[in-house]
Amino acid sequence: MTRVLVTGVTGFIGGHVARALLARGYAVRALVRPGQHLSFDHRLLTTAEGDIRDMASVRAAARECEAVVHAAALYSFWQPRTETIHEVNVDGTRNVLCAALDAGARRIVYTSTVSTVAFGRRDGALPDEMSLATPGGIAGPYKRTKFEAERIARRMAAQGAPIVIVNPTAPVGAEDVKPTPTGRVIVDFMRGAVPAVVRTGLNFVDVRDVADGHVLALERGTPGSRYLLGNAEGNLTLAEMLGMLSAITGRRAPTLPIPHVIALAAAYIDTFVEGRILRREPRIPVEGTRMAREPMWVDCSKSVRELGMPQRPVPEALRAAMDWFASNGYAGGRRSASRERAA
Repeated sequence: MTRVLVTGVTGFIGGHVARALLARGYAVRALVRPGQHLSFDHRLLTTAEGDIRDMASVRAAARECEAVVHAAALYSFWQPRTETIHEVNVDGTRNVLCAALDAGARRIVYTSTVSTVAFGRRDGALPDEMSLATPGGIAGPYKRTKFEAERIARRMAAQGAPIVIVNPTAPVGAEDVKPTPTGRVIVDFMRGAVPAVVRTGLNFVDVRDVADGHVLALERGTPGSRYLLGNAEGNLTLAEMLGMLSAITGRRAPTLPIPHVIALAAAYIDTFVEGRILRREPRIPVEGTRMAREPMWVDCSKSVRELGMPQRPVPEALRAAMDWFASNGYAGGRRSASRERAA
């Protein structure tokens, strides 16, 4: 039985990756920070206390693991101490990859992000795995640190390490505890707190497909390759995504467009008041607003073609997310968000 060390299991993607591995009969060892607890249990699941910033604890956790999935990251567009993002996303990634190699892991999957892809191709074609962002085109601590961490993974793979890189797009679904920025849009819609819409777009994908994509990359991925884990039908404008939420709930979707310059101005004001004065996370982060300047649409056919990544319908993923948010009190109630079951 293959034992897999998984980092980030208390997070959105990492938790689903661990569940997907367990469902396929893998033994999972979850690296969990002190004070954190898993929301699920399984006979093949064990935990190891540690922090990816602490090399000794990562080495201990990786011992006797034949494979490693590094899904832990600080997915945040604002931190009171900006150095923390680098320590987690860059130094932590280096620690995990080195510990995995030292332990003799035969397969390693590193979870990067769609943010390391170069958008805005002049020929109008959708970017794919060959479209790599350049340092000059990276803005904001989150994107910069994820770019640097992926560069570490690529460099190690080029030197012979069995590392496969996966780049999830915008996953949605159940168990989005934090929630992620995409999940927050869904929650705000459910609360009636989305009065207008920015002209942008994302590639939306079911988080369960993203988890399956990680497992398939572990089993079938080519070391050194990148795989965009997205949905072929998931390239949607934000307005189209909100329209899907409207069809599910019966709640009217906003139609008033917000020019990007106004959204960016609001982000700077919000970041100044919330972040700098009140020292708490802004609701409109500047980095996230800058990322919305152009649609982050991609060609993710390689993951389907080479890995066999499943493609659940995006509305099904949105429904699962809304039902989970509603059932867990994120939208002020404990009932299904679906119109068919609203009563």
